[in-house]
Amino acid sequence: MTSGPRTDTPAPAATQPSPLTSPLLSAARHGFFTREGGVSSGPYASLNCSTRSGDDPAHLSENRRRVAHWIGVPTDRLVGVTQVHGKRVITVTEPWPVGAGEEADAMVTSQPQVALGTITADCAPVLFSSTNGQIVGAAHAGWRGALAGVLEATLEAMQALGAHPADVRAVVGPCIAQESYETGEDMHHAILSADQQAARFFAPGLRPGHYQFDLAGWCVFRLERAGVGHAAALGVDTKADEKRFFSHRRRTLAGGGPIGHQISVIAPGVQNG
Repeated sequence: MTSGPRTDTPAPAATQPSPLTSPLLSAARHGFFTREGGVSSGPYASLNCSTRSGDDPAHLSENRRRVAHWIGVPTDRLVGVTQVHGKRVITVTEPWPVGAGEEADAMVTSQPQVALGTITADCAPVLFSSTNGQIVGAAHAGWRGALAGVLEATLEAMQALGAHPADVRAVVGPCIAQESYETGEDMHHAILSADQQAARFFAPGLRPGHYQFDLAGWCVFRLERAGVGHAAALGVDTKADEKRFFSHRRRTLAGGGPIGHQISVIAPGVQNG
């Protein structure tokens, strides 16, 4: 694990967030947070971090405080964008108010006291770090955003800050897995029309005219093709694990209704000396 809760005013142990981490990102402070460890209730239970949900604002504020606390930045320096399934990347130099992020699907920064948060509930959260952990990025990659090139655009934005692609590590966090992700012919055609090499990430579906899509595998492939030095996926299925993760597909199959979202966060590593 690359970082841990700060020692000032810790949350009660029973309600501490316990995010997943990756050794590939060990030089940066990061966490793929689950839905556990927050204060929200009902369909938002418990660590819902989506400001666009119908959750109690006070609960959202406390949840975000706990996430920022774990990462080790002030709450007002945990930033996010208004995600729209596109490829726009924002280079963050100063934080903005909660909920005021522009429309984009990725951020990069080299500011040590800024943490980048991406919100998901089946789409792929992808966290990036330079080898020394001083330049980081976070991207929201559903199939539309990945097809548009959000991962490649994030890498380009990190290059503009001084990172060399071969020295960048990227990890695809918890997202819907192939066995849970049934798609139709329309999505299959849209992806293959633009990226023939994606064919390997579709398997025959259980129903005629349908497919099972490996979103995480495709993201790793696109990262490697773009020149990222090391790319990997955690291999955690959001739809299959109701205890730990919110899932848009699970909610849809159950008939709809309100839903929370988990957050994945990365901040530059703390330099010694």
